[in-house]
Amino acid sequence: MRIAEVYASLQGEGLLAGTPSSFVRTSGCNLRCVWCDTPFTSWDAQGVDRTVADLLAEVAVLGPRHVVVTGGEPLLSAEAAELCLALRGDGFHVTVETAGTVLPATRETVADLMSISPKLASSAPPADTSGGWRARHEATRRRDDVLRALAAGPHQFKFVIDTPADLEEARAWLAEVGGVESRNVFLMPQGRNAGELARTEAWLEGECRRAGFRFAPRHHIAWFGHTRGT
Repeated sequence: MRIAEVYASLQGEGLLAGTPSSFVRTSGCNLRCVWCDTPFTSWDAQGVDRTVADLLAEVAVLGPRHVVVTGGEPLLSAEAAELCLALRGDGFHVTVETAGTVLPATRETVADLMSISPKLASSAPPADTSGGWRARHEATRRRDDVLRALAAGPHQFKFVIDTPADLEEARAWLAEVGGVESRNVFLMPQGRNAGELARTEAWLEGECRRAGFRFAPRHHIAWFGHTRGT
């Protein structure tokens, strides 16, 4: 499996924000979000091939008992599901971060928490993006059947919000998917630095209170800046 990076840090987003965690970041993605904050896993996918056994050994040395398997899109790899099962078998709490467009390559439960981040229309790259990625992204980003299946177990939904139009799209999408409790929905401001985040946070926090959703600051940006390995 192609791996971009492995490191220990603090979970910066969502339900487990602040939790010491090891991160295993796969490389490769079936989407091309215009604001992607890990382009080294998508637009310019980088990494080295690693075995499950090798990764298990490194995670054990890092120490935290929570592990986040992320990407890119980790569920594209059958080996990622194997890794998650092995980690859980060794007693680790596993979070899988996914865009919700593909199911794990097994019927077994691969995560203690499925962190699902559906991509809104504003995530699409420009129409003239090479490789036909605008059309490919639009054809792939919404899979309600996959979202429902992933949400059958412990889960959280995280929507990246940049504008009020994004918020309205997220609310409509959740209504169409159905069965998602508002307490499991996090709205996260779009931004790759403190200034960008502050502009969206200024209005999004109040909207979360009014709608009953949970506000999800991107803590790792405040803690570490927009840097790899954090």
